[in-house]
Amino acid sequence: MALFRRSAKTVTPLDGVDLVLADLDGVVYKGPDAIPHAVDSLNLAAKTVRVGYITNNASRTDASVAGHLTDLGLHVQPADVVTSPQAAVRLLAQHVPAGATILVIGGDGLVDEVQKGGFAVTRSADDDPAAVIQGFAPEVGWTQLAEAAFALQGRSDEERPWVATNTDWTIPVARGIAPGNGTLVSAVHTAAGRLPIVAGKPEVAIFEEAVTRFGASKALFIGDRLDTDILGANRAGIDSVLVLTGVDRAKQLIAADANSRPTYILGDLRGLSEPYPATDFSKDGRTATVGDASVSIDGNDVRILSEGDDELNLLRAACAVIWGSGRAIYGLEVPERLYS
Repeated sequence: MALFRRSAKTVTPLDGVDLVLADLDGVVYKGPDAIPHAVDSLNLAAKTVRVGYITNNASRTDASVAGHLTDLGLHVQPADVVTSPQAAVRLLAQHVPAGATILVIGGDGLVDEVQKGGFAVTRSADDDPAAVIQGFAPEVGWTQLAEAAFALQGRSDEERPWVATNTDWTIPVARGIAPGNGTLVSAVHTAAGRLPIVAGKPEVAIFEEAVTRFGASKALFIGDRLDTDILGANRAGIDSVLVLTGVDRAKQLIAADANSRPTYILGDLRGLSEPYPATDFSKDGRTATVGDASVSIDGNDVRILSEGDDELNLLRAACAVIWGSGRAIYGLEVPERLYS
């Protein structure tokens, strides 16, 4: 991982990469508005590398997402956007016959992909659907969730499959952090007593769809969440960036488990094209230095030896030494300065 690079050679996160895949919510925009520096940074990256976009949000079509990104100043075609409904419909096709009737719980983006897949759409469990597919849309409420529960009760997974586009617990919007599709899936799970097959992050189906579509050999994924974005990229064997403009921040990074740690930590997307500092460890591995920031572990105590002049390097050093220790975060005393 780049956080533990010992070489003095300075590289950028884009070096050797032939595809950049960017999450949307919390990375490119919040609500309707672009996140500062995201558009210019991605346009700059697109001059030297292919850029695609991945989203777990199932409420819009790839064309509407591309239109939104274009309005923000990015150069995007619908084919550049990989959505969790696209991955979900591909999973669905593995479990039901072509042309089957599918109960759709979600918005226009999900309906559009189900129809593109050659399936018929129903909104009622009374139509005896062959499967249920569920994705987030702001208008999804009790009535739709109840239809899913009715359709799933009393059937085995083989008889009536249930595919969820994603299980994100939250979604960042203009006013703050709101409940995501995971909360809606959980409501159906509670009523039906079953779990769905999941297509979106952190499962690998959506990453495999993107890498295959763009013909990439060395991809870099950018996300703002450890439990979906970074975990999914790691499962798919893709290097990752955690950018601190969305859901997860310093506190979550320091406590990240071994499966959810990014290759790079960036404050914003300008860092994609900037030299990424190497991490140097002391001989005993108890001290990590990034730039002029140093953090060590002494017994159970995490100590700041030098704050340096860059808070991001201080966070990188703290993550490196804590993660490199192999110790659980709850067994360490971490100064508030490192995660506040």
